[in-house]
Amino acid sequence: MSIVKGEPIRVDVVSDVVCPWCVIGYHQLAKAARETGIGLDVHWHPFELNPHMAESGENLRGHLAAKYGTTLEGSIKARARLTAMGAALGFTFSYADDMRMVNTFRAHQLIDWAEDHGRAHEMKLALFAAFFTRRENLNDPAVLAAAAERIGLDRDAALDALESGERVDSVRRKEQFWTSRGVTGVPAMIFQRQHLVTGAQGEDNYARILHHLADAQAA
Repeated sequence: MSIVKGEPIRVDVVSDVVCPWCVIGYHQLAKAARETGIGLDVHWHPFELNPHMAESGENLRGHLAAKYGTTLEGSIKARARLTAMGAALGFTFSYADDMRMVNTFRAHQLIDWAEDHGRAHEMKLALFAAFFTRRENLNDPAVLAAAAERIGLDRDAALDALESGERVDSVRRKEQFWTSRGVTGVPAMIFQRQHLVTGAQGEDNYARILHHLADAQAA
């Protein structure tokens, strides 16, 4: 992300690739950064909303009903709200009745691998789109490798990294680091390694945060 003025504000974002509010929160933050002219230095960190999700996944609506007690009416309203909010931010949510919640551990391994190539940010955003816009199975190594290729990384190397399990320990350590520091829900954004902000806060609130931190940094 380009730096418009001053030093960029570091933001560590703990999130899952199947978390819609992580999508909304990031894009709200990015919009606030563009509008304020304050640069961001974004670092993504893994969090699994459903670490024990089966390989086959679950119907998304059924999963939310079982986990949170979400009713059909509530689901319809939530999807409509997220879709409208996403559209206003330039992101497409394409919900469907057969959409499935999946295990995301492999997706986090792919992002971890992409970080070595300086492309973790692009990889994260690509996976958001793969899941929410194209409804792809982010637990499928072939789908993940194709997503890596889509942002210019080597498909076969990505597939090798996933199939070898070389990133398993790294991702587990990172997950444990954040949960051990009290992160129990996402999105969780840590500004300048000091200030924790949870949930999607909206462009205005993010703009105030960025202005405050930029002023403090310049003082």
